[in-house]
Amino acid sequence: MTSVEDVKKSILASFAAAEPHSDPYPYFVIKDVVPAQMLPQLQDLPFPAPELAGVSGTREVHNKSRSYFDAERRAEFDVCSLLAEALQSEEVVSAVQSTFKTDLTDTFLRIEYAQDTDGFWLEPHTDIGVKSFTMLLYLSDGEGHEALGTSIYADKETHVGESPFLPNLAMIFVPSNDTWHGFEARPVHGVRKSIIINYVTQDWRAREQLAFPEATVPAG
Repeated sequence: MTSVEDVKKSILASFAAAEPHSDPYPYFVIKDVVPAQMLPQLQDLPFPAPELAGVSGTREVHNKSRSYFDAERRAEFDVCSLLAEALQSEEVVSAVQSTFKTDLTDTFLRIEYAQDTDGFWLEPHTDIGVKSFTMLLYLSDGEGHEALGTSIYADKETHVGESPFLPNLAMIFVPSNDTWHGFEARPVHGVRKSIIINYVTQDWRAREQLAFPEATVPAG
């Protein structure tokens, strides 16, 4: 049975082997993020995918149907609790700060379970503001999903490519003025599943989305 210690150990090992990139901005690719036996449990969580109804461009337009590893989901699904507890731990928080050079003082953990279907696209954005760290953990392995990586831009108008997309692989960056990313429209067969992990500042208003709404992360 997978323990929180197992999850922490796996995350820390993936951080230690992070592959750095500098173009068009600093980001990292990490592999084998969670223990192998945990991956199917994350892939198979029974959360409904949002109905796009022909509308896309931002995730906010479907706020009512978005899913989070919030207090309720953590209580209901052990796998949600395991991941959240590992990411909230002092060891992982400290490793995030030292490996990726960001300050997580007085931040909260936010974990979103994203499910994207055909017709989905995201306009370029930077995540700058209330997000101090972004990790996009990819889950799905459907037909053609290896071509569904996060779109990377040199600026708001200049698309330069995509991150790799494989189950249990993640793209990491510290939000800044130039961390332009999104999702160029392309066919999606089935459901593109990923987990969006952020550490957010006290200015985050939707506290119900947070994994531990009453507790900031421990000092690293």
